[in-house]
Amino acid sequence: MTGEKTIAYNRFGLGARPDDSLGGDPRGWAASQLSRFVASPPAIAAQPSRAELVTRFREYREQVQEERSRKREDAAMAPGMDAAMDSVQESENRPANIQRVNGLRMAYIGAVNARLASAVATDTPFAERLVHFWSNHFAISADKQPVVPLAGNYEFEAIRPHVMGNFHDMLVAAVLHPAMLLFLDQAQSVGPNSRIAQRGNRANGRQRGLNENLAREILELHTLGVRTGYSQADVTELARALTGWSLAGLRAGPLARLMPNAAPGETAFVEPLHEPGTRTILGKQYPDDGAEQALAVLRDLARSPSTARHVATKLARHFAADDPPPAMVARLEKAFLEGQGDLPTLYRALIDSPEAWNGDAAKFRNPWDWTVAALRASGSPQLPQQRAAPALFQQLGMPVWRPGSPAGFGDTAADWAGPGALMTRVEVAQQIANRRGNAVDPRAIAEAVAPDGLSPMTNQAIARAEQPSTGLALLFASPEFLRR
Repeated sequence: MTGEKTIAYNRFGLGARPDDSLGGDPRGWAASQLSRFVASPPAIAAQPSRAELVTRFREYREQVQEERSRKREDAAMAPGMDAAMDSVQESENRPANIQRVNGLRMAYIGAVNARLASAVATDTPFAERLVHFWSNHFAISADKQPVVPLAGNYEFEAIRPHVMGNFHDMLVAAVLHPAMLLFLDQAQSVGPNSRIAQRGNRANGRQRGLNENLAREILELHTLGVRTGYSQADVTELARALTGWSLAGLRAGPLARLMPNAAPGETAFVEPLHEPGTRTILGKQYPDDGAEQALAVLRDLARSPSTARHVATKLARHFAADDPPPAMVARLEKAFLEGQGDLPTLYRALIDSPEAWNGDAAKFRNPWDWTVAALRASGSPQLPQQRAAPALFQQLGMPVWRPGSPAGFGDTAADWAGPGALMTRVEVAQQIANRRGNAVDPRAIAEAVAPDGLSPMTNQAIARAEQPSTGLALLFASPEFLRR
């Protein structure tokens, strides 16, 4: 049976470091982090600003469009020379193209490394775990090109500053961040009866469209949850309320002229894009107050009992069991509602839940958790090389900020415990151990990171290892280390 120290380190935290000590009060250790959490540690504070990232992407897209236009013009002027000229031009432009693409990619790589460095070095691992939980709850995916440079900034600006605040504030920050607007196509959603749409329809006869992606995910994933009584009509009405919220600095043209004072990367409400009229959502009417209309809906969704139940269920699944204990869900739901979405109140109820400290239960570590725990346990200040970190998580099947779906990554053993995935972890375990070499004592590390001890079989395997690095790899691949 797992004791509370091991549970604190692994289920609440991100794994112990060899010199960590939580004293005799594991629950107090977790609770103390709620006031000690640093939202912007050095590695994250050093990342490019949102304005810089959006400007980089705009410049990249403008240059790509210019090259496409030039190719079309060249082809029209000299059709017979198309193939030869394209070959020459592509050869001449390839270094510039690669540099621009790499610039966007490097912003993503830098952010992944900053996230990893912060997780490995943090003295508040419970708080850091909560950042990762909420980032996955409000998931975006860098599989979509415009999101690539902004994925890290999304977590750093929309999630981290609010993780010790109120759920409502985090909801608004996540929904209105450029990464979310681009990921779910809200930046191109236009009210069909808005002034801009009517003007465009008269000019070219083309209907400007409403996009429901963001509205649907707000209701289904971010707040109420599935099968909670909302209808397709509610989705459409919320999509109409959200029209007008757009992103500055992404492109030149008419839209940019409607946001003359907005900085690149700033989310702004553009009234001419907004669908006019009163909206009826979940039986309540919301007057046409411009920007306030959607914000009022979000406030009500954040306070809904269905949202409380949805959030409580996900937290209980993450911290207790794949099948969330009903009593724990009810306790967390009550804390959410009584605290009016105050997250530290919710976290204290989580810490006080006996189900989360059940030593007979265990959660299977996902690839991110497992890798961070191994790096923390190894005690090495040296992280994987900059480009290696994203590739490592790709190899493990959990590329950072790339779940491929608004639902985020799964949070059960069935999502991560396949035979192929386990073999990959064995390989990566040896890679991490090799970085420490043979100047370590894997038995001492095992004692530090697993204060309740390991099974006789695991202890024997580590003791019989031919060299220390092999023993360390066996620790990382052991059943005890694969779980939290």
